[in-house]
Amino acid sequence: MPVPDEPWRLDAHEALPLIRNGELKVVDYAKSLILRIQRRDQNVKAWVWLNPSQILQQAKVLDELPASERGPLHGLPIGVKDIILTKDQPTQYNSKLYETEVPINTDANVIMSLRQAGALIFGKTTTTEFATSKQGGWHQNLTQNVHDPKRTPGGSSSGSGAAVGDFQVPVALGTQTGGSIIRPASFNGCYGFKPSWGAVSGEGIAQWSKTNDTCGFLSRSVDDLELLCDVFKVQDDDPVSKEQFQLKNAKIAFCKTHNWSKAGPGTQNAMEKAKDLLKKHNATIEDVELPDDFSNILEWHRTILSAEGRSSFLGQYLTDKSLLHEDIVGHVENTKNVSHKQQLEAYDNCARLRPIWDELASKYDVILTPSVVDEAPVGSNTGDMSFCSPWTVIQGPALNIPGFAGENGLPIGLTAVGPRFTDRHLLHVAKALGTVFEKEGGWQRRNAESTPLQKAVRRGSTGLRST
Repeated sequence: MPVPDEPWRLDAHEALPLIRNGELKVVDYAKSLILRIQRRDQNVKAWVWLNPSQILQQAKVLDELPASERGPLHGLPIGVKDIILTKDQPTQYNSKLYETEVPINTDANVIMSLRQAGALIFGKTTTTEFATSKQGGWHQNLTQNVHDPKRTPGGSSSGSGAAVGDFQVPVALGTQTGGSIIRPASFNGCYGFKPSWGAVSGEGIAQWSKTNDTCGFLSRSVDDLELLCDVFKVQDDDPVSKEQFQLKNAKIAFCKTHNWSKAGPGTQNAMEKAKDLLKKHNATIEDVELPDDFSNILEWHRTILSAEGRSSFLGQYLTDKSLLHEDIVGHVENTKNVSHKQQLEAYDNCARLRPIWDELASKYDVILTPSVVDEAPVGSNTGDMSFCSPWTVIQGPALNIPGFAGENGLPIGLTAVGPRFTDRHLLHVAKALGTVFEKEGGWQRRNAESTPLQKAVRRGSTGLRST
């Protein structure tokens, strides 16, 4: 494909061949994205740290590398959630304890892998404080939904979802402990992939719940997710066919979950419309109900978060609890009175349900389930994660697929889920689903209108840095 006049519109799988063939310089691609961010920053505010001079310097170095030294992601700009260590950019966790502009000269394992693959680490995207479930930290309420500034972008991977959804960067890293990838992806109209727990390293990433924390990716296409999975060696035991997945005669299940009473009209309509579309494409559709024990999984998930948060945030609490969000303090002080007996029951029951889930899900090519309660809600609350939490604590792969619209025309996605460590199969199927949903689901991705050019400025010590 020819290089467009505005390269910021490119997805990763479109940009990489152009860079590889010398048709698009990394510097020019980076300049286009920086200009896009500068034009849109006052409306979206997805970045907590972005240094244009540093980006262009690194892009120049990448352009000068000989072909023999270029990696599979050579020149690809990637946003990084600001709980992931980067040696050349500060990591602030949206916490007053870490309010700094000084990097600590350490990369998280995932950043090391991306640099070795040739990626351009673009900047740090906003998050809730330590990626917990409630909006907090010193830049509270900073990021806005790409499609309606009165609404939340979701969380805790707020900036990553908004930056990708707004074409400010083609892909970004996020993390999920409850619904922190799936929910921002749904609200901002992009793909959000939470791999199987343990498939991607968590070393160098802030910890809340070791049982649930999972690093994943946000993008505007499944092709881009596959590129990242290649780099991180996310593979299934059984090789996945390179042929396009055929929806005809595919066995696809729909699972409302025990949480269905919370589903709003947008999500209800998305589920029904998806069924109709897949039937039209000659897929075999079934409704599946989870065993009764799954009705307790949300409570077990909450118990695990409270219990593991007690130890994860102890150091910050002892340093200065007055600087922490009250929910984080509550975990350490165990204000919910979670006993070790309850903690063990939650661990053991979730562990018991995982192979039950694997067996159930393996009967289908894919299972589709709600991503969110409805469209992004008005206000700063990052939204209800209860449709996402079961798949996080079950530890299998989950992928938000965009394509549907709510009553206000805002995006709503559905989540594709599967057995543990069938990540590539899930992406293979989701590519076919996404093609149908995006073409026929009723919501069309649109590039948000650019406002007049604004120079990127610092927001105190946390904003865009223009040098």
